[in-house]
Amino acid sequence: MKQDIKKVLVVDDELKILEVIKSFLESKGYEVLTAENGKQALCIFEKENISLAILDLMLPDMSGEDICMSLRQRSRVPIIMLTAKVEEKDMLKGLGVGADDYITKPFSLKELSARIEVILRRSSDDLVALYNKNTFHEGDLEIDFESYTIKKNGSEVNLTPNEFKILAALIKYPNKVFTRDDLISTALGDEFEGYDRVVDTHIKNIRQKIESNSKKPVYVLTIRGVGYKFGGK
Repeated sequence: MKQDIKKVLVVDDELKILEVIKSFLESKGYEVLTAENGKQALCIFEKENISLAILDLMLPDMSGEDICMSLRQRSRVPIIMLTAKVEEKDMLKGLGVGADDYITKPFSLKELSARIEVILRRSSDDLVALYNKNTFHEGDLEIDFESYTIKKNGSEVNLTPNEFKILAALIKYPNKVFTRDDLISTALGDEFEGYDRVVDTHIKNIRQKIESNSKKPVYVLTIRGVGYKFGGK
């Protein structure tokens, strides 16, 4: 199985910092996208499957906290706040709005790389959604990740463990389009030894259990030529 290249979004209004981080992380095998302000960052996030974001706290158009909160409304993508502020209250504020970690300037590139590796490893093991209890389409579908229960129109639905993991992965990243390899890596684990087409069978079974019309799905959507994404609202 080919290794999934992680996309890192770096947001900072200091071009030199962007260039240094981009060059260093690319040497570590990451694909790096950069933005100089919040508007650019959010635009990139909507178009790309970002694996991790590094956000400067002070930007010309909006704060890092505002960007962080905006991302948290739609995704659990890992976020590292990068700032010159060193006071504890600033750190707690950043973590309080959903950041996963906080690094102050000046910083070591080795430290940044180590933090990224830890966060990505931790997030890949954390298949939970944005909220423990999720309701979609005005109660048509209800998923409780604490009790591992799923209800369709009030009636409980039984998914197999692998079906549940795949659905959890799709819900965890509601804007991400998953290829079959993505779902195997994220939901089923690298130890999975089946064919990638097994994912299609799991998707078909999930649709039969949670969709009102499995031939016209509203939850598990096919993105032709690419893979699958979650469409619940």
